[in-house]
Amino acid sequence: MKRGSTLFLKFALILIGIPILALCIFIVPEIANYTADFYPKITIMKYLVLMDLYAGAIPFYFALYQAFNLLCYIDKNKAFSELSVRSLKKIKYCAIAISVLYVLGMPIFYIMAEKEGAPGIIIIGLVIIFASLVIAVFAAVLQRLLKVAIDIKSENDLTV
Repeated sequence: MKRGSTLFLKFALILIGIPILALCIFIVPEIANYTADFYPKITIMKYLVLMDLYAGAIPFYFALYQAFNLLCYIDKNKAFSELSVRSLKKIKYCAIAISVLYVLGMPIFYIMAEKEGAPGIIIIGLVIIFASLVIAVFAAVLQRLLKVAIDIKSENDLTV
């Protein structure tokens, strides 16, 4: 594979990570403060929102790192290796973790949507949950296909 295509994908991964970092720095604290202002009786609400949103960013960045590693393996002609299978497995687990964290945070989003009268908050949460589940299933399928390809390759290497 040409190095230019993986270079483009690496650049795309960086471009995906920058807006999420900006959201974590600038928008997430504002959302938490807004929620705390909405619910002054529930003092822990601000910290629940912060924990949920920041905890979702951790597996997201770990998955981006694993995707970057996967592209590096492709550059080094190690695409059909156990390292690639492990990277896909970690990406799958990160996507599942993101879904679980947002499912656990949905009651908070529901409370915010009820108070504000904005069902879009719930829809955004559901989109994040289902998008990460789709990524988890896709990574699992790729992991299984890659494992089968590695097994076939090792059998062919043994017969020659």
